[in-house]
Amino acid sequence: MAENNSKVAVAMVAGEASGDLLASRLLSGLRPHLPDARMYGIGGAKMAEYGFVSDWPMEKLSVNGLFEVLAHYRELKGIQNTLRDRLLADKPNVFIGVDAPDFNFGLEAQLRQAGIPTVHFIGPSIWAWRGGRIKKIARAASHMLVIFPFEEEIYRKAGIPVTYVGHPLAQVIPMVPDVAAARSTLGLPVDSRVVAIMPGSRMGELKHNTIAFVQAAKILAQRDPGMRFIAPMAGARQSKFFSELVTQAGLQDVPIQLLDGQSHAAMAAADAVLVASGTASLEVALYKKPMVIAYKMMRATWEILRHMSYQPWIGLPNILAREFLVPELLQNAATPQALADALWKQLEDEPHKAMLRQRFTDMHHSLLRDTASESAQAVLNIIEQQQNKRSSSILRG
Repeated sequence: MAENNSKVAVAMVAGEASGDLLASRLLSGLRPHLPDARMYGIGGAKMAEYGFVSDWPMEKLSVNGLFEVLAHYRELKGIQNTLRDRLLADKPNVFIGVDAPDFNFGLEAQLRQAGIPTVHFIGPSIWAWRGGRIKKIARAASHMLVIFPFEEEIYRKAGIPVTYVGHPLAQVIPMVPDVAAARSTLGLPVDSRVVAIMPGSRMGELKHNTIAFVQAAKILAQRDPGMRFIAPMAGARQSKFFSELVTQAGLQDVPIQLLDGQSHAAMAAADAVLVASGTASLEVALYKKPMVIAYKMMRATWEILRHMSYQPWIGLPNILAREFLVPELLQNAATPQALADALWKQLEDEPHKAMLRQRFTDMHHSLLRDTASESAQAVLNIIEQQQNKRSSSILRG
């Protein structure tokens, strides 16, 4: 396959910052085997480092919530249809959907029907919400790459080819974070208590979470005037929107240092983190930090989703632990006072902090694989199978 790799085409779609990071780990393993292959679709800056060409800005897909998606439905459907037509004409060797299930599964099903192998990297939270989605996945994905050990059995039982590749972030994040180096990088004092405020990378998440998170920081600052607050932003657009929301709420006096990206440095530097539910909560756990997981969304969306849950946890660290290791405060429960009180307890309870460090270290080991290599090998096997089929078809013709 290597000698024909200039003719190989790999199409991919990642829809947000976490997908861009995860996809870049796969590409880091794939590119050395396919140095001249064309890699294109929709992705972000980290994917571009490996020669990936994005035909649309990744941010176009960064929409969450049932009703929020509906508001952007026409634009998203237009992008999906245009990309589908392009890929059906190109016939890439493989299509890899990275997370973004609402966008990717519909696209994957159509490509697969046309004979293009489809890989989905990162299973959606069928273990967090009702599992009827598995039938849709079976129609869409030729192969699943999963990042949590317990997911393998779910897909095997459904007859879906699956490979557990470990979590890419478990390789990226050090087992023991260097707090002093992170604080030096961010210009933070060594002896102050530092809290990272992480309301989310999507605009919808910022809209619903920012005010409560910043109000909680204000309460904490009153309890400990020496406390420092940092808020990593996914990009200039998010930073501007965050600042606008804070100003509109009259909270511009809360001393929060905005960071351009640098989310991992922020987590490493922090004593505790107030974080929106999602991949970021797992990152915080891998940095072995106490946290409070919170999430707010449009009321109508919440009313629908809260009836769909069939397990008590929403945060990834708690799902993996199968217990409430850290507090989760959702929707109406995520008041500024409740967030501040929960975070204060995380900062003050030394035995709890020591227990979390050990549990999160164990979690880190369980997720540690050579993800770049294993995910790349699974994709290379699929490309080779597809090339063999094409060669056989040509010979028969």
